[in-house]
Amino acid sequence: MTENEKWIELTDSKQLDELDRESEDIPVVIFKHSTSCSISAMAWGRFNRGLESHPEKECKYYYLDLLKYRTISHEISEKYEIRHESPQILIILKGKCIQNASHFDVNFSKVPGY
Repeated sequence: MTENEKWIELTDSKQLDELDRESEDIPVVIFKHSTSCSISAMAWGRFNRGLESHPEKECKYYYLDLLKYRTISHEISEKYEIRHESPQILIILKGKCIQNASHFDVNFSKVPGY
């Protein structure tokens, strides 16, 4: 599933409410990953290398496997009013998407504070 133990797998839309509560205190990252896409695999690896280089960064990290949980991806798009793309990261703070990036723009530097 994930390379880094910091990732929480997003498998149920009910987790979005928990994620919003967590985002009241710290940024929450959602990584939407298509496991069959080479661009997504590249972005996933690059993001994880950035995460490993900055273990002190206080965030919560959620991973969404788009092939298994496409309906959750659609819920995320509606909830945060962000067009679905893959790969894609969303930065959630205080229940709002404050930043997002897709495809080749997915990078750890998008996380607040970097």
